[in-house]
Amino acid sequence: MLNLRDGTRLYYKDWGRGEPVVFAHGWPLNSDMWENQMMFLATHGYRVIAHDRRGFGRSDQPWEGYNHNSFADDLAELLDHLDLRNVTLVGYAMGGGEVTRYVGRHGSTRVARVVLIGSTTPKLGQSEDYPHGVPQVVFDNVRGGLMEDRAEFLRGFARLFFSTGADGDEVSEGRLAHVHQMALQGSLKAAHDAVTACAETDYRDDIGRFDVPVLVIHGERDAFVPFDATARQAAELFPNATLKVYADAPHGILFTHKDQLNQDLLQFIAH
Repeated sequence: MLNLRDGTRLYYKDWGRGEPVVFAHGWPLNSDMWENQMMFLATHGYRVIAHDRRGFGRSDQPWEGYNHNSFADDLAELLDHLDLRNVTLVGYAMGGGEVTRYVGRHGSTRVARVVLIGSTTPKLGQSEDYPHGVPQVVFDNVRGGLMEDRAEFLRGFARLFFSTGADGDEVSEGRLAHVHQMALQGSLKAAHDAVTACAETDYRDDIGRFDVPVLVIHGERDAFVPFDATARQAAELFPNATLKVYADAPHGILFTHKDQLNQDLLQFIAH
């Protein structure tokens, strides 16, 4: 555990030896979602580190601090605490926003490259100057669902996590239970406030500060973070970006396409 500047204790796992790869998880999960990627890269000679974001998983659950400035500063404290250099930052969904805001606020001195998977960058929520985004009513409904019956709402989220919106989507009961369990480990306050952070945070200024290579990976039929609202624009805005689109793939490609994803990560990191 790492004691952060405000007294919050941040849980993290640190496996293997070699060049460091640091993972930032998605909403409303925790670092366990990375187990397939961490095992794979650790066995290929990398040091892999993943934390539970404040309010989620095994980290403390403070009342405040659920915004991307705080998340990025927490990540900065973790990298400083471990004195990591030449880091590959890998962010998934809102974790992609976290690592993007980290570079925007703290620079790339410790960073060699960035991977964004199903990420909310450059902006998830729709606005007058970002018509590609998701309408506000969607986020209102998510917050409302959490407040009405969080356990049942997150059970539905687990299915959406793996859905492409096509007939015949299949996923094991074990995977659904795993995602549901991770989601319920976080606090209601963290889950609620982080929805607002996802909806309202604009990363375009952060993207303009990037001077490291970026790999953008996204499922073509992501039903949670739509490709057209995020990755399509991100690939154009990042100064040095490569885009990989997984055909007919859902949001949960860490599980459904783990072998393809692991190989793409290894190739990019080793390049």
